[in-house]
Amino acid sequence: MHTILKDKKYFSHLTINDAHINTISGSSKLIEGSGRAILLLPKGKKFVIDDALFSTKSQRNLLSFKDIRINGYHIETMNEKNIEYLYISNVECGKKCVLERLPTFSSGLYYTHISAIEAHISLMMLVLTVN
Repeated sequence: MHTILKDKKYFSHLTINDAHINTISGSSKLIEGSGRAILLLPKGKKFVIDDALFSTKSQRNLLSFKDIRINGYHIETMNEKNIEYLYISNVECGKKCVLERLPTFSSGLYYTHISAIEAHISLMMLVLTVN
C-alpha cells in the first residue's frame, strides 16, 4: 500500500505520469504521478515519503502504515471511553511517547489533518516554474 495524496502542495518532487491501479472494482486510471512528499501532522511530526502517489481523483489523502513505519514511528490502536484511536509513537530513552493520536470514523478509517511545510511549497513552485 502506498500513500496517496490529492494535492500537489505536499510534493517536493513530482513526476507526472498516468498509471493504472487495481482496485476492488477492477483496473482504473487513478494515479496521475508520483514523487517525494513531505507532510506535517497536527502535533508537529514530519513525514518524508519518497514514493507517494498523486491523484486528484482521490476523495481523501491516505497515509499508509508502511510510510509511518519507514519514518521510524510505531503504530498501535487503543480504546479510550469506547472510542478507538490510532497511536503514532516512538521510543526515546527506553520510554514510549505517543506523538499523535488519530480518532476513527465509523467506517474504520483513522483521520487527522495534514499540512504542507512552507519552505517546501516555495521549492515546489520553483521546480514547477523551471519545468
